[in-house]
Amino acid sequence: MADIDRFRRNLRRSALWFAVYAALPGGLPAQQKPDLTVQVKVVNVPATVRDKHGKIIHDLTKDDFILEEDSRPQSIHYFSQESDLPLTLGLLVDTSLSQRRVLDQERTASLSFLDDMLRPDKDLAFLIHFDFDAELLEDLTDSREKLRSAMDQLQGPDLDRQRGANSPGTGTGYPRRRGGGSHSGGGTVLYDAVYLASNELMKKQTGRKAIVVLSDGVDHGSKESLKDAIEAAQRADTIVYSIYFKGDEPYTGFGGWGGGGHRGGRGRYPVEEQVDGKKVLEQISKETGGRLFEASSKESVSKIYSQIEEELRNQYSLGYTPDRTDPGSGYHKISLKTKQKDLVVQARAGYYATGR
Repeated sequence: MADIDRFRRNLRRSALWFAVYAALPGGLPAQQKPDLTVQVKVVNVPATVRDKHGKIIHDLTKDDFILEEDSRPQSIHYFSQESDLPLTLGLLVDTSLSQRRVLDQERTASLSFLDDMLRPDKDLAFLIHFDFDAELLEDLTDSREKLRSAMDQLQGPDLDRQRGANSPGTGTGYPRRRGGGSHSGGGTVLYDAVYLASNELMKKQTGRKAIVVLSDGVDHGSKESLKDAIEAAQRADTIVYSIYFKGDEPYTGFGGWGGGGHRGGRGRYPVEEQVDGKKVLEQISKETGGRLFEASSKESVSKIYSQIEEELRNQYSLGYTPDRTDPGSGYHKISLKTKQKDLVVQARAGYYATGR
């Protein structure tokens, strides 16, 4: 039995998945032969640490951190401050009617950000825009020229394209989610865009992964829920940064410009619950280990991108294997702190174990 215990301990230190089938030697009866099927997964936790003034701290060691999973202390086996790993970036730009006035500044700042972040032959980026549906304007590429060309296509919703949105076989071949809500004159499938970017693109990539969402956070017409969108990003080990733009009053399609819902509570259309888009974006970012920024006259998009760039270049990477051989499928909470009480850690809130 001592050999088996030692063997299991060695497996827990591995960075790969294993399926091991073994039995004790020596002619023991079959019912006494233990089944050593073991699955071991390294959980990666990217983290950014700041002091009380918001300054990024980049000189910590593994011993400065306290890590827990489901309130159980965990040992950190892998630790680095590695900014040289390949980076996959996704830009998700809200092109609904409520965001039409900020598209030019989003386009200019986004191009500058990609120029600064992408390293040739190492990093990749893609661009999705969303209004009444989500459309991939440029697939994963390291070509600045292709991304610039895709940025030039950013524009408000095309009503002719909207009328044909339910026709199969259009667009780039990217699996869209059609705007299924009751807003025939508008739509913002934010949740679908996050879900598809995570599940169809990010999930297949390795290394560091981050999505930047530029939106007012108000969703109209998505097939996926907010929970589904967050879960897809968590399963893809993808950080989501949000840049919040307070939108113009969206067009409802039922009597002109409204406040994001059908008014009055009478007639054939139900009253829609008002949604705080800023809180929605904050939730998506917080639960995936990212951060919410708000664009304003004092906080330009370019300045916000500079802060995101600084974070991505100064992340800690912590890895651990759960202390339980089979932690169970489903969601597991992660708590990461530092021993210095005045430091703030920004990291993912949890992960999904496979098997569900």
